[in-house]
Amino acid sequence: MEQTIIYVTLVLSGLILGSFAGATVWRLRARQLRDDKHHGELVDTSEYKQLEKLTKSSIADDRSQCLHCDYKLKWYDMIPVLSWVFLGGKCRNCRKSIGLMEPLLELGIMTFFVLSYAFWPYTMTSGIEVTMFIIWLVAGVGLAILFAYDSKWFILSDKVNFIVIGLGILYSILVVVIASDKLSAILSIVGSALILSGLYLVLYFISRGKWVGFGDIKLGLGLALLLADWRLAFIALFAANLVGTIAVLPGIITGKLKRNTHVPFGPLLIIGLVIAQLSGGYIVSMYFSSLL
Repeated sequence: MEQTIIYVTLVLSGLILGSFAGATVWRLRARQLRDDKHHGELVDTSEYKQLEKLTKSSIADDRSQCLHCDYKLKWYDMIPVLSWVFLGGKCRNCRKSIGLMEPLLELGIMTFFVLSYAFWPYTMTSGIEVTMFIIWLVAGVGLAILFAYDSKWFILSDKVNFIVIGLGILYSILVVVIASDKLSAILSIVGSALILSGLYLVLYFISRGKWVGFGDIKLGLGLALLLADWRLAFIALFAANLVGTIAVLPGIITGKLKRNTHVPFGPLLIIGLVIAQLSGGYIVSMYFSSLL
């Protein structure tokens, strides 16, 4: 019964926070376009006009609304997944398409919460360990926002990146606190940062920003701190590149993608993080046992 309650709580929390993440993505984009225009950069005029309304509301009166007709969404329009399904993925007022990003974020974060609990590799017998798990879940919401943002606009938001880094710092501190060998724990965290952030920093300077963006370096640091283990960081890096290869190979073979086609690497790194955290310990133990 207790496990059932936990899973139901995780499902509902994931759906609600997924809805929050979807709204946050659009507000971040609106503010970025406003700032870009203010600094004299070229912006898509139609997109700017569509999203400009999202920058004019204060936090107190900020309400979700249709991006097409400005219809203020009622509570029954914002029930995660269900409202989208019942409305056929369209606005109740103007009947224009809402898009898939919102329900995918809701389902994605819900799935992330459930899988994280089901496959969490560490015990949760102390307050510190439970806090580490909660930090992981909260960071997952930020990473979902970055995943969607980078997938859609090929940009990683600095604001969200810094939040993830902050959560990663807290997570790493707790890892050191509960570690029996604190020096080894600190060195492992440093090694993790060198693998997932330092490597991309080197590539950034070698290519002068053509191969990777600076946002990937910041994201790599946040992910490294959340893993807090150089072995898991290596697995995350390998998994990210493997998933990326599998994803783009069919397009290259069919000619739909070119070798110089820009592919957002942020989402791949995030997928690699999840794989490493939830199954990395098993992979490491299997590897070392095969050597014996």
